[in-house]
Amino acid sequence: MFTYKPTLLALLLVGVMTSFTAQANAAPQASAIFAGGCFWCMQPAYDKLHGVLDTVVGYTGGTTSNPTYEQVGTGTTGHFEAIKVIYDPQKVTYEGLLKLFWRNIDPFDEKGQFCDKGSTYRSAIFYMNSTEKIAAEASKKKVEKRFERPVATLILKAKEFWPAEDYHQDYYTKNPIRYKFYRYRCGRDERLMDIWGIEYKH
Repeated sequence: MFTYKPTLLALLLVGVMTSFTAQANAAPQASAIFAGGCFWCMQPAYDKLHGVLDTVVGYTGGTTSNPTYEQVGTGTTGHFEAIKVIYDPQKVTYEGLLKLFWRNIDPFDEKGQFCDKGSTYRSAIFYMNSTEKIAAEASKKKVEKRFERPVATLILKAKEFWPAEDYHQDYYTKNPIRYKFYRYRCGRDERLMDIWGIEYKH
């Protein structure tokens, strides 16, 4: 009785087609980096945004490699607490990420954000290319025009992003009670409502 056995060529073709299909079905990805004060408080907003695939909190903007939270907290590393947003550009635009960023920070605070003061907590947009730089600058001018006052948020060229320690990742889900207490005590939501009104959603 004749039994058909797949040839090596057939197996290779199946493998190639499977790989091609997987790549075709994979969502396109891009990333963006923002600093908005305490990185715990920036993660929930982006996690809820349609089109965002993942978020990672960490440190960027400084010169120290692979810094620890304690090192960054001294203010000597040059790093900001920041968030890296991985997103599908077919579902949410970079401009959409910028809009959410502005509505989750106090753009007028030169010394930090809310109850957290110091260089580590300054707000900033880290652009990765000229297109992002132009978009970031345009959005900043729009905020300045709306409020008729200077905006303190920095626009800087992106540097190496160093993920923070595991216990900082998704802190708001791992420690919901402590997170809510901190956020309330810091007056973040109250201040954001004062600035943005009904446009602010947390």
